[in-house]
Amino acid sequence: MALRHFALAALLGLSLAACEEERYRGSARHNIPIPSATYTLMSEKGMSKSQPIVIRSYKKESELEIWKKRADGKYALLKTFPMCRWSGQLGPKVREGDRMAPEGFYAISPAQMNPNSSYYVSFNMGYPNAYDRAHGRTGAHLMVHGACSSAGCYSMTDDQIGEIYALVREAQNGGQRAVQMQAFPFRMTPENLAKHRLDPNIAFWKNLKEGSDYFEVAKDEPSVSVVGGRYAFNRDGAQPDPSLTQALAQKRQQDEIQVAALVSKGTPAIKLIYDDGDQHASFKRQLAQSGADSLNRSVAWGSRDVGISRVDSLIGPRVVVLDDKGRTKATVRAESADNDAVLAAVSSAQAEEAKPVVAAAAPAKPAAGQPAAKPASDAATQVAKATTGAATSEPIQTAAAEPAQPSFYQRALSFVPLLGGSSEPKEQAPIASTVPETPQTVTAPLPPRRASTLRTSQLQPDAAYASQPTVR
Repeated sequence: MALRHFALAALLGLSLAACEEERYRGSARHNIPIPSATYTLMSEKGMSKSQPIVIRSYKKESELEIWKKRADGKYALLKTFPMCRWSGQLGPKVREGDRMAPEGFYAISPAQMNPNSSYYVSFNMGYPNAYDRAHGRTGAHLMVHGACSSAGCYSMTDDQIGEIYALVREAQNGGQRAVQMQAFPFRMTPENLAKHRLDPNIAFWKNLKEGSDYFEVAKDEPSVSVVGGRYAFNRDGAQPDPSLTQALAQKRQQDEIQVAALVSKGTPAIKLIYDDGDQHASFKRQLAQSGADSLNRSVAWGSRDVGISRVDSLIGPRVVVLDDKGRTKATVRAESADNDAVLAAVSSAQAEEAKPVVAAAAPAKPAAGQPAAKPASDAATQVAKATTGAATSEPIQTAAAEPAQPSFYQRALSFVPLLGGSSEPKEQAPIASTVPETPQTVTAPLPPRRASTLRTSQLQPDAAYASQPTVR
């Protein structure tokens, strides 16, 4: 019982506070080397360690990219790292303690580097920036760090953050005064914009897209300022390149045409609701495929080092399907945040909502002098009457004629006796519940103090990211 209580405490967590590291002190980790394989990759791409870099992060896809300037002065993608953990929801950080990881354009100076982090190494994103302050947002010490645990930060494994830290350090040593970090809710594709078109944050996200478009077209980082409470890009007085201006306008127009086409084809408007952030699918697959041993170790790590103690991270977000006025039509759970999984969940919800209601027909009264008809026992002789009408706007119920099957993460937990799981199947009653539209209050632990006996490098992505993150 004590073990069970301990595990449940690890799952529920201890605090809603942000990731905070208050002291910056030197240590030997300030000289952590860039891996030799990355040096080889830079050479193949015409890059050197001292050239500037840009960091781009995407919550929904749970990925962090490192772009590096080549000899021709243009940025090119060096590496894509699968993100080990981020917390909160899609959308900007607004206030201290909301567990939201920041979105926007941030600058990382040498003073923000922390080689003596409690979470291996880290750097401060620079939240709140001028935009955040203009909107009265609060919070501090929002980091990119190791330990694979987040309470408002972007968290990587130790090996990943060690490499990212070294790349940032060498760019700064090469003369880059501040490394730009572009933090997005998702990749700014027409498909994502079409699906999230009714989200309350869409105006803010379209503002971020202006800077994203410039980087993707010019292959250069935009200069960033704040004008009238909005991000403004390239307002530094430099004469704009006419061909670049035309290319940007063309990209915006093409994207808008694609968004309109997707909407006209029936792309649903949705809002994603996470239990508390997410992580890349490669880490989820490792936990799911490794069985009881990995799940038991994940619980132990949650209290000691790594911090992946939320078993609900093995499943995807809730997908809220919206009508044309932004009102909830249905809420369903997706297997993951991937576009295909989200659309599959929406299609399932729409198919369930479109099913006609079936009711048994009343038996006919017997004629005078005739015996009453016997109740039909053969299903083939039963008559059903379908009622038609407008589709209901109520959230979809999860009740089923057959006993409800355990969800993916419930099956995974069945391997963990200390969490109350059992190897013996249990009879379950049908479930009839509505998934809430908004997330309930969730508590999860701060990144724990590191234990010297266990390294987060033990938790690695699956084969798709083995030894070296995917290069795109």
